[in-house]
Amino acid sequence: MPFVEVFVDCQLDELVRRDPKQLYAQAAAGRIERLTGVSDPYEAPTSPDVHVHTDMESIDESLGAVWRALLSLNLV
Repeated sequence: MPFVEVFVDCQLDELVRRDPKQLYAQAAAGRIERLTGVSDPYEAPTSPDVHVHTDMESIDESLGAVWRALLSLNLV
């Protein structure tokens, strides 16, 4: 089965702004010990098939990038 790696990238300040569950605030207050990207390391993929920047792109732009990758790989 084919595998397509999509890196959904977003700057931390934008993640904090969007966070409906307030996980980042809880991590900052010490109520969550390990939160990826804050107190737990995160390693971005080195060569994803698609890299979208959701803090700089619209949903349609990000979706378009994923769709084009799937088309180019003849997966849709």
